[in-house]
Amino acid sequence: MKVSKLMTKALYTCQSNEFLDRAAQLMWDRDIGALPVVDDKEHLVGVITDRDVAMAAYLREEPLRAIPVHVVMAQHVHACRADDEVSVVEATMAKYQLHRIPVIDEGRRPIGMVTLNDIARDAGSEVASTLTAICEPRPVA
Repeated sequence: MKVSKLMTKALYTCQSNEFLDRAAQLMWDRDIGALPVVDDKEHLVGVITDRDVAMAAYLREEPLRAIPVHVVMAQHVHACRADDEVSVVEATMAKYQLHRIPVIDEGRRPIGMVTLNDIARDAGSEVASTLTAICEPRPVA
């Protein structure tokens, strides 16, 4: 199966020069755990997770509104393409212990995400049902 059949197409991003308070607010508002980080040409340059924000809040003696995203984002990003096989993405997720992988186009612009929840929802087993329930998004107002 191709990634395009499974990926989450509703995608939110932030720019590397924005601050963590905006990234945190966007993740909270959209009930997502990560954001692809893009440059001014919308090219993928990193990923920031809710854990990155939490650790920055804990370890730095600055408010989130003073910490740029690029300071704490992961700069080495494993990405995939919409026409990749899901099995390849699953292997990458397992190897690097990733919960989500951005899907990019030919220009390295994010077009979606493949998440552990997407894969669990497709698997169709009892384990998949459990993972799907655990990963189920909270209702967004």
